Amino acid sequence: MQWMWYVAYGTNLSWERFRMYLQGGRPWVGGRDHPGCRDPFGPQREMALMVPGGIRFVGDSTIWGGGTAVYDARAAAEVAVRAYLITAEQFVDVLAQEMRLEPRLDLDLGPVQRTGWHSLGPGRYQTLAQLGTQDDVPMLTFTSAEVVDHPINAPTRGYLRTMATGLREAHGWSAERIGRYLARFPGAAGIWTPTSIENLALEPRHHLTSTGHG
Repeated sequence: MQWMWYVAYGTNLSWERFRMYLQGGRPWVGGRDHPGCRDPFGPQREMALMVPGGIRFVGDSTIWGGGTAVYDARAAAEVAVRAYLITAEQFVDVLAQEMRLEPRLDLDLGPVQRTGWHSLGPGRYQTLAQLGTQDDVPMLTFTSAEVVDHPINAPTRGYLRTMATGLREAHGWSAERIGRYLARFPGAAGIWTPTSIENLALEPRHHLTSTGHG
């Protein structure tokens, strides 16, 4: 069995949110159902770390409304991530769901492990990037082949609140630190202030799943 570290930097920082990609479900904001992975079991391990790069909030999400986070490898900053140790099959199934495909995608992960970068198309999450290794296991994430080609768009309250939940869970950050961190990225900057994000990070948590696939 081949293992991968899936490196999450957006709403999948939240375990409750990421679990939908593994087990299926629908965010509390509505949108579409996630079918889940062929193997629904949870990660073997997880860890929190910082990686070089940045985030841009771009596009218009059909689930959340507003922009979604896309990893920008060229940015001169750091990104707070949560890495989940899952199987290669689960990683491909998560990618398929991000690409609006059924989780039975036949994909060779060899190219991204050899070159560090492998594009499957122009979409926001159709490019694989390797961010190094941990314990000799590849660390992979999804992004766009060219992040600047996607129009900047501010994220919604629900999107940022879910990211804030994940940052608190994984990194143990305070609401104040979460506000400073998220407010600096393109798409959020100038629209969301550190204080406004801090306030929503302090709001009561919402359940991210529905009672099933209906």
